[in-house]
Amino acid sequence: MRGKSDGIRASPLGPGRQSSHVTRMTEFSRSVLARCDALAALTETPGMITRTYLTDQHAAANRLVGGWMAEAGMTVAVDGAGSVTGRIEGTGADPQTVIIGSHLDSVRNAGRYDGILGVVLGISVVDAIVRSGRRLPFAIEVVGFGEEEGVRFGTSLIGSRALAGTFRPEWLRLKDEAGISLSKALREFGLDPAAVAGTARSPGSVKAYLEAHIEQGPVLESLSLPVGVVSAICGATRRRFRVAGTAGHAGTVPMDQRRAALAGAAEMGLAIERIAGTAGIVGTVGRLSVHPDAVNVIPGDVVFTLDLRAERDHDRITALADIDDALDAIANRRRLAVERETFHESPSVPCDPALRRVLEDAITAGGVAPHTLPSGAGHDAMAIAPLAPVAMLFIRCAGGISHNPAEQVMAADIDVAGTILADTVFRLADIPR
Repeated sequence: MRGKSDGIRASPLGPGRQSSHVTRMTEFSRSVLARCDALAALTETPGMITRTYLTDQHAAANRLVGGWMAEAGMTVAVDGAGSVTGRIEGTGADPQTVIIGSHLDSVRNAGRYDGILGVVLGISVVDAIVRSGRRLPFAIEVVGFGEEEGVRFGTSLIGSRALAGTFRPEWLRLKDEAGISLSKALREFGLDPAAVAGTARSPGSVKAYLEAHIEQGPVLESLSLPVGVVSAICGATRRRFRVAGTAGHAGTVPMDQRRAALAGAAEMGLAIERIAGTAGIVGTVGRLSVHPDAVNVIPGDVVFTLDLRAERDHDRITALADIDDALDAIANRRRLAVERETFHESPSVPCDPALRRVLEDAITAGGVAPHTLPSGAGHDAMAIAPLAPVAMLFIRCAGGISHNPAEQVMAADIDVAGTILADTVFRLADIPR
């Protein structure tokens, strides 16, 4: 989708901060989109976009992005976890650093904007700031993190956790599908596994972390808004349920005498849908396996998963208790047994209220009505939050589609996001340390 955003007026890099770059914002969005296209070509699988952590394609992405960073006047380095960083020094009046970041890895058969857009937009915004001629009291960095998605080694946010100082040494023993450990992959990438810990930034060294990202949902499009402010990254619980009944002959066991595990699991899935909808949160039954999985056998055993997410942890925990009660009631009525195992638990990560207000002020100055919404998806910002204040700018995407080759954004929305992100940085410069 390329076109004009609804109700958006042209705006400078913040109140009273004109630069020649602003008059070329169409050029700005064209450059951002072209760079996203160039990164999309760096794929492990011809015909689709797949770029996983510590692969040749990841290295090529770091080189390409590092080149763009250098063109913008940044000093470029790859850290101990494989993330590429570009840095512009400030005047030194404020010893802290403002980081603009997102990730360069992808899911399999991905779109071209998830994560990538935030990195490329950050580089272009820093370039615009440099060309505006204004010196800032703090340093600015753009970081392209490795392994946000968790595709290769099954653990997400490795790059951002390393920067935040929460990388776990035992992760070095994780192995990919080919049996290659994370430790070995780092060495093959030209890095020393022992140096990952040295990537961590010291507490208080980062003034703010800003992340621009496609929404990956339909809310902004439904409101005809180009951008929105993230209130919090939702907490999540993932559980595996096993429903046990009795397998039997499909033709000989009367309906009222069956202990059919699949019918019970189906009713449980509908109960989850009802409870999550009533609580105003999201619950997804994403995987289901049936045993013995034969057309003429009553299923005696079913395993299914639940992914439950909410902006407020209290809502998620309350809904989970209601789900447990409902599933137990269904199992008792159908003479089934139900077992449960939690294999993932992450709390909600609120974005920093003060930093959110700065971002909202920049949105208002850009002629857009500020709209706040939670992020149901995880992002690098949630890993950085223990280190520094974080805020996220969501950018409208067509149909809310993401993790899909059909991902699409509007050029005009990129212009708007670029102006807002630059103005946010300028506003941070006006806030005393």
